[in-house]
Amino acid sequence: MEEPVAPGESSHVAALQQALAEELKSKGYLTAPEVEAAFRSVPRHLFLPSIAPEEAYHNKVIHIKTQDGVVVSTSSEPTIMAIMLEQLQLEPGQSVLEIGAGSGYNAALMAYMVGEEGNVVTVDIDDDLVRDARAHLAAAGFERVQVVCGDGGLGYPAAAPYDRIILTARTWDIAPAWYAQLRPGGRLLLPLTILPRALGGPQVSVVFEKTGDHLSSTSIKVCRFLHLRGSFAAPDARVFLSPEHDLWLTIEGRDLVDAEATYRLLHGPYQDIATGLRVTHRDIWHCSLWLSLRESGFCNLITTRITQEQREPFFPPLFSTPGKSSGTLGLLGPASLCVFTCPPDHSYTMGEPVNDLPFDLSIRSFGTNDTLAQHLIEQIHAWQASGQPPAQPFPGGLSIHAYPLENTYVAAAHEIVILKRWTRLVIDWQ
Repeated sequence: MEEPVAPGESSHVAALQQALAEELKSKGYLTAPEVEAAFRSVPRHLFLPSIAPEEAYHNKVIHIKTQDGVVVSTSSEPTIMAIMLEQLQLEPGQSVLEIGAGSGYNAALMAYMVGEEGNVVTVDIDDDLVRDARAHLAAAGFERVQVVCGDGGLGYPAAAPYDRIILTARTWDIAPAWYAQLRPGGRLLLPLTILPRALGGPQVSVVFEKTGDHLSSTSIKVCRFLHLRGSFAAPDARVFLSPEHDLWLTIEGRDLVDAEATYRLLHGPYQDIATGLRVTHRDIWHCSLWLSLRESGFCNLITTRITQEQREPFFPPLFSTPGKSSGTLGLLGPASLCVFTCPPDHSYTMGEPVNDLPFDLSIRSFGTNDTLAQHLIEQIHAWQASGQPPAQPFPGGLSIHAYPLENTYVAAAHEIVILKRWTRLVIDWQ
């Protein structure tokens, strides 16, 4: 499907744009004709003027703003943009709200799909990003997109209601404004961290459809996004343990954790207990969602001491992020802590291909009582006995219903309920 290129574009740049679309199509990410047409017609390089077109048309995420050395805004990888646009199922004439303008490219793709009879509003919290996105959209011929500076958690009531609302930033909850501003039968698409609080872990791109007094998932894909900023951002789940702030836990109910006592626990006696299980890192990742939904003490233990020489001798690195941190997963109890540990040559480095060679999994138990460690081992066996449900859920394996917290709901025996700030998530994971 060839689309005419914008006037003045060189044949070289036009070829780069079509090559990106072909790549997405050949890999199965462009299956809807209307999404393919948008990628072939809307030039990405006009939204990334500070980099060369050759880089703009690579299928990769582009950082567009950093703050205090931290990336706070990106132009998302075209692959996930295509996946989410196909999830959204836009139709001509629809009204769309986007939370997270970024470069403006995604808003332009959506404006192309809904046509001139439709309406796209995109909101960003930073005025410089809003200014740049507005300029990019004008350069690409999409002046009709309304770019607003504001807190995305409030939506944009002036143009409500919307047929579609999409977030391009990770969120841990569903803000009341998004629910209120969505039409009955409308779709809300957001990268959701379904774990309690802000533990990180698996994110899913979820399409919710507004049905009666709640939202029901219709499509779930795996994704990875920067977090939502502003007054509706996820609460900080970190509990700093060391005086230098180079060792911390992330855990639900961080206010209930005694940081000094936990730090002393780590420097006290510990033992490594064999689980009798051979697993891969992918197994551990899958099991982490199982544990986090069932165990209030589920936690991540993280350190910025990334080399073996720097790390405390008690710290067993299960995974690491190059140049940033090392970590592991486990459970925290009133007087004990236990975490996963693996042989030194099986520690996984983020961003590298996952080593699927199995290893003997052990549990490092801190404290004099191993009851919590034995409970963790039992839970891992229960996960295995249930068929090892994955952390990368797909329709049919996982469904999520979201109810406003003030609504009453009686959960069935097989359902898992997670209480957020504004929402009750009801998870059915068969």
